[in-house]
Amino acid sequence: MNSPRARATPAQQVWIVEDSPPFRRSLQRLLSNAKLFHVHGYANAEAALAVLQNPGEGGLPDVLLLDIGLPGLSGLDLIPKISEIAPSCRILILTVFEDEEKIARSISAGACGYLLKTATPRQIIEGIQEAAEGGSPMSPKVAQNVVKLLARLMKPAAPPVGISPREHQLLVLMAKGLTAKEISDQLGISIHTTDTHTRNLFAKLGVHNRASAVARALQDRLV
Repeated sequence: MNSPRARATPAQQVWIVEDSPPFRRSLQRLLSNAKLFHVHGYANAEAALAVLQNPGEGGLPDVLLLDIGLPGLSGLDLIPKISEIAPSCRILILTVFEDEEKIARSISAGACGYLLKTATPRQIIEGIQEAAEGGSPMSPKVAQNVVKLLARLMKPAAPPVGISPREHQLLVLMAKGLTAKEISDQLGISIHTTDTHTRNLFAKLGVHNRASAVARALQDRLV
């Protein structure tokens, strides 16, 4: 993989959990060459989990690229463990699997986005940046079905959720696919205030990520 030119952002701690050594090394080279990330690679979920529990000087990851089909503990099983230890970490699936069950399970478990390994180097870098900014990057094949899929799988909220006008604006912009930064600019508020509104909205809807929030909103006719 050759690194594309990417927009400048503060360096992010990015972890890669991928059992294929050639692909993992290729990803590490790509992200390191982009000079936007501090990159660490792990061959399996157990190795990443051990470091998560004792992160040392490097600290916890901002974004974690996760394969689903890992030996031993699967990527799907790792997601809730990551969320428990590092709740602010954005988990981005990067896998060959594009079947509905795995997409639904990973996003419902707490992954913020889902990219296929056929994604270009630019798409991977931009996906990491979007995830770090609060977005939900998805490969085109995944994006066209995921919201409807989640809406079908989720149980209806009872009683109906009441949201504020600001939270409704936030949901509408999320449904349009805007990143957290774009939402902040659109609403004329700081990224910190956007994050606060987002956390409050997620708590009301009983969800953990943007895709699930949009699915819930569609299901409950909030947007």
